[in-house]
Amino acid sequence: MRLLVVEDEPELADAVARGLRRDGYAVDVAHDGQEALDRLAINAYDLVCLDLNLPVVDGLEVCRRLRSDPYLQPANGEPSPRVLILTARDKLGDRVAGLDEGADDYLVKPFAFEELLARVRTLLRRDSGRTGALLAVGDLTLDTARFEAARAGRPVDLTAKEFALLRYFMSHPGEVLSQEHLLEHVWDENTDPFTNTVRVTVGTLRRKLAAATVEAPDESDDQPIETVVGAGYRLRDDG
Repeated sequence: MRLLVVEDEPELADAVARGLRRDGYAVDVAHDGQEALDRLAINAYDLVCLDLNLPVVDGLEVCRRLRSDPYLQPANGEPSPRVLILTARDKLGDRVAGLDEGADDYLVKPFAFEELLARVRTLLRRDSGRTGALLAVGDLTLDTARFEAARAGRPVDLTAKEFALLRYFMSHPGEVLSQEHLLEHVWDENTDPFTNTVRVTVGTLRRKLAAATVEAPDESDDQPIETVVGAGYRLRDDG
């Protein structure tokens, strides 16, 4: 999942971004409202962590434009990014205004980072129609809170990026996802768009998932992630 952190305090922005990256998310950072709008116009984000007290363009205006400006609407029918407001404004009127402008959740500073992570997980699960921290597709299970993956009950040791990639596949079971789509949603803006990192990471993830099975780990028909020739990849949804 790809997130945008919009925060004008550099140290706080860096701390939030680092914490989210440790949890496997791809994270970009903007330090004012106009920079946020510029990034939202060109990148596909799944969630925006948005401060309200921003220079140039206020956070409420960013939220308003994100929900109403046709140039900021996702292409190909993708859902608009979730918005989690992170702000020191703690009055009831501020909360109501933020939610009325289109925010999905509101968290007051200072906050515990564990709560931030829990709220991010909850918001990202909404579009997949799933509840709880545990994702399950076929014989695959993913505990997004404990950062644990398993196949048929057997643990699968994944890197942070492999975990993030599997999380995205499991949030979109049965969908054909192109390399470009995966690059937009699982990697951040620092990734070379001409790199083969998607193909390499999908390959290592598939090998680890195959190795978790006892019978015939190298047989392609036992592979839950299929290659759709000329289109991308798809996680089989046998359930």
